Amino acid sequence: MPVGSVTRGTTGTNRLRRVDRWIAAHPALRRADDPLVVDLGYGASATTPLELHQRLLRARPDVEVVGIEIEPERVRRAQLSARPGVSFRLGGFEVPLDGGRRPVVIRAFNVLRQYDEAQVAASWALMTSRLQPGGVLVEGTCDEIGRVSSWVDVDEEGPRTFTISLRLASLELPSIVAERLPKALIHRNVAGERVHDLLVDLDRAWAVAAPLSVYGPVQRWVATVEGLRAGGWPVRHGRTRWRLGELTLPWAAVAPLD
Repeated sequence: MPVGSVTRGTTGTNRLRRVDRWIAAHPALRRADDPLVVDLGYGASATTPLELHQRLLRARPDVEVVGIEIEPERVRRAQLSARPGVSFRLGGFEVPLDGGRRPVVIRAFNVLRQYDEAQVAASWALMTSRLQPGGVLVEGTCDEIGRVSSWVDVDEEGPRTFTISLRLASLELPSIVAERLPKALIHRNVAGERVHDLLVDLDRAWAVAAPLSVYGPVQRWVATVEGLRAGGWPVRHGRTRWRLGELTLPWAAVAPLD
């Protein structure tokens, strides 16, 4: 039996473009001998697996995407859209694949948001147990049109990094991401928790960088991230990623305190 519960299945065109772009650049995908990627819980249509495949082709022309859904009727409808490199099947967190194959990436977006926080660790553990050596689970949440996203990069040892990705052109405050934090963090945005401290400092750095708005929101965001780093936050990557509206930190920098 599939492991998990049927969720609302909300989906939409171009909604997951930010995380797709991040996965396309991930070393695990680029180095994989078998570039098999799973879109777990793709929802009521085949849109997101098809888009994921199209975007990843630029990094790996031999990529294969399997969409997995727990609701049989969604799978039946999606199979009508199958094409070379993209297939669909029934399943859940156990990630059933033929021939004992293991994915290098599992993307599970807007799935655990609908579960209890207490279920997150076990769900992560089950999904990562299905990965190839060196593979990653990318688990997170975004808004309905993909302008506000965040996710956790998890491997068999546990969570590794936390990433925020925002559309800068319409950004008022970076802390808007509080509404779209992964399930493991969304209830931790309270005084005394690390993720709360991050969002407070992020808004402060954004305000300090306001004079750079005359040069555009990208320059303001880059200065914001540099300000965070100068303030002691262990920011990853560099300007190439920051200019996309991204901010990545080690998981330990935001992990819940209990």
